[in-house]
Parts: sequence; structure tokens; C-alpha cells
Amino acid sequence: MESTVDFKQMVEALGDGVVVCDAAGAIIVWNPAAERIFGFTESEALGHSLDLIIPERQRQRHWDGYHQTMKSGQTRYGNDVLRVPALHKEGKPLSIAFTVAMLHAPDGKVSAIVAIVRDETARWTEERGLRARLAQLEAASATQHTQD
Repeated sequence: MESTVDFKQMVEALGDGVVVCDAAGAIIVWNPAAERIFGFTESEALGHSLDLIIPERQRQRHWDGYHQTMKSGQTRYGNDVLRVPALHKEGKPLSIAFTVAMLHAPDGKVSAIVAIVRDETARWTEERGLRARLAQLEAASATQHTQD
């Protein structure tokens, strides 16, 4: 049965960012949600590498894994939600969660990688604050117990 879904329209309508990179690592799809999350327009992102949004200290590790995935045709992250730091166009740090999927050419080689991205900066900041508050309360409780 042939699908009547307009995939371009679907990608543009999604609330999560959709970023697709070719085998060399160049961005070939950048939807409006990716623009909202990262601040780069589609025209600013297309044709560029993910270095636009990857913090410098994570780039080497990212590219080592990316090129290994392209070479092997396998990713160990297929079903996992990855949580990593990222960068906004304005330089502010982001915390993102994403899943990845590989697209294959007719010859079976990986032709592109799709990332479905969600901005979790607010949640991450809130959790960090809660962890800090919990640590303070535990320290205060431990101090109170040693004084008793």
C-alpha cells in the first residue's frame, strides 16, 4: 500500500528538531524546530558540519564515533536516548536529548544519519538545582546527626 504521508510536511511540522547529516557529516535537513532549538536558520545550517552545535571539547569524540559509524554501518545508540551538551547560535549552552537512526543507500552503505532532537535545558537546570539542594539537605542532616 502506498503511503499518502507528505514526509517533508511531517518533518517541518514536528515539534522536535530533525537534523539529517550525510556520510561526510554535512547537514542536509534542518527543520523549523531545529532552528528554534539551536538558533541557526535552515540556510545557515545546510551544508555545514555539526560543529555549529557541538561544544569544542566534545567535537573529537563526536567525529571519531560518527566516522566509525559510517565505516561500520552500525551504531550502538540506535534505541537509546542520548543526552549531551550542545550550543545555541548565541553561544549559550544547551542540554539536548536525541535519538539517532541510520539511512542506507541501495547498496546498503550508510548514506545519512537522522537525529530527532529535544531541548532539555530547562529540565536539566531544574534537576541540577534539585540535586544541589538535596546535597545541602543531606549535609545538614549529617551535621545534625553528628551533633546529637
